[in-house]
Amino acid sequence: MKSIWLIVAAAVSPAAQVIPRPEHPQPQFQREQWLNLNGTWEFEFDDGNVGLKENWAGGGKKFSRTITVPFCFESPASGIGDPSFHPWIWYRRTFTIPETWRGKRIWLRFQAVDYRAWVWVNGRYAGFHEGGSAPFGFDVTEHLKPGTNIVTVRVEDPPTDRSIPRGKQYWELKSRGIFYSRTSGIWQTVWLEAVGETHLQKVRITTENDGVVRLEAFVANPLPDAELHVVILREGRALSSATAPADASPVLVVAGVANPRLWSPSSPNLYDVNLELRRGSAVLDRVSSYFGFRSVGVENGRFVLNGRPLYLKFLLDQGYWPQSNLTPPSDEAIQYDIRVAKEMGFNGVRKHQKVEDARFLYWADRMGFLVSGEMPNAYVYHAGYVDRFTREWMEVLERDYNHPSIVIWAPINESWGVPNLREFRQQQHLKALYALTKSLDPTRLVIDNEGWQHTDQTDLFAVHDYARTGELLYARWNRDFSRPGAQLPFNGTPYLIPGFQYNGAPLYLSEFGGIAYVPPGHEVPKDAWGYAGIEKTVESALARLRSLYEAIAKLPFAGICYTQITDVEQEINGLLTYDRKLKFDAKAVRELNELLR
Repeated sequence: MKSIWLIVAAAVSPAAQVIPRPEHPQPQFQREQWLNLNGTWEFEFDDGNVGLKENWAGGGKKFSRTITVPFCFESPASGIGDPSFHPWIWYRRTFTIPETWRGKRIWLRFQAVDYRAWVWVNGRYAGFHEGGSAPFGFDVTEHLKPGTNIVTVRVEDPPTDRSIPRGKQYWELKSRGIFYSRTSGIWQTVWLEAVGETHLQKVRITTENDGVVRLEAFVANPLPDAELHVVILREGRALSSATAPADASPVLVVAGVANPRLWSPSSPNLYDVNLELRRGSAVLDRVSSYFGFRSVGVENGRFVLNGRPLYLKFLLDQGYWPQSNLTPPSDEAIQYDIRVAKEMGFNGVRKHQKVEDARFLYWADRMGFLVSGEMPNAYVYHAGYVDRFTREWMEVLERDYNHPSIVIWAPINESWGVPNLREFRQQQHLKALYALTKSLDPTRLVIDNEGWQHTDQTDLFAVHDYARTGELLYARWNRDFSRPGAQLPFNGTPYLIPGFQYNGAPLYLSEFGGIAYVPPGHEVPKDAWGYAGIEKTVESALARLRSLYEAIAKLPFAGICYTQITDVEQEINGLLTYDRKLKFDAKAVRELNELLR
């Protein structure tokens, strides 16, 4: 029950194969007593939305299909591969609680379900969650019985509703242009976890580069005389420890590490931390996590990591795979993408319109890879959108706070969800998201509106420019932007909302390139699309890339983000094909990145 598997065609790159996935879904908050529920589930479409009326949650219907969780029904990896509209779907499977968990509270957890989920255990309602990218869970202890238990999940994912955070999931039947196939229902790991009545709920770890570590632990049912014990380790060796009373929540523990090794892309130093809730000699709960020492800022028009300027060399990453849509098929597939990007000379990715699986962030932490985190956007603005978007964004910030690889937050991209920023309330929503993000996480840079229509509140001035040649790009941006109020070029959409002035933040070319090319031996997708036509030869594509890089090297940018790491369905702007084959020699691309300092 700890693995999932699927046989895939031999034509699929080994780096993208779907293989057993026994890994813990939350590497920064692991318990020893957990049970993976991925694998084969019963499944049913409910196109008539009759499942509640007919009591499917109570066993009122025998489901006619099976599905491989955590893959969405639209993907081949699920075993179904049906990309058509099915707004309501149902899942069911059995499980047995291990005898060693006797006397514990049992939590049923979901890492991500898109978009609304209702959960029952043994026919009894356990809870509801709305939001396709954030984790959730329910204490199901009182719903359990000896022996075999049944979990049933009903999901609603309106395929055409543009007011829910959907990112690149297209609201029409077939993908087109920059929009791709949908990912409905369970798309990340489901698992069970055993905890005591008093247990840790979450922990926020904040570090300072002088070695100070602040751990803010939230405790369920705190007890008098309880204590939180923290041990910091590196490579299995205990370096320091600290203890604090845990008779209330949250608990603040301050620890320290002498002469800390800082985290960076070139030296991704990490420290392990064990947290134990104790009362006397009894251990009430035990969780393992990890962290890195690193600081982020801006100075003199540059991005600064650990007090030193670092040129951001990012790739736009949609986080799609050909056989599993938004779900990473394996840890090996994740590592492959990061490794190839680093071999090409990039030091990070801008995760585009997707909250990435925590396993990706774990490997970014371990392999030394910077990440700009982004929220899937909606496309229609109203009060209901504001409520659901803001609530889920807060859940995402909470989930990913501890990852040292994340250095930028960008809740909004290209005014998606706020299409009329001349309107006062949409303008205020944009500014509020910046302030909210900074209030919950002051340790990272925040971009108010990725790409254009900025306010005067943004830590990086992100601009998108798909100039076809370096000459055009250079002519547009070769001017002095060092002073607040400097005039910006016009590129179809203004880079500032009318009434606002450039605030002097570092310029960040966060989308450019988009050079479309399909190498020999690969089929050109139907409706193949690129930002500026399709190059016929590797030589012409590489020449265009070189032209852009040579121009950027002479311009005042603090970083770049090339569009994009891989092709996705009909969009062929990738440096890799959709099945993860390099289009260009990695060394040639690396030499271009070395021009940027």
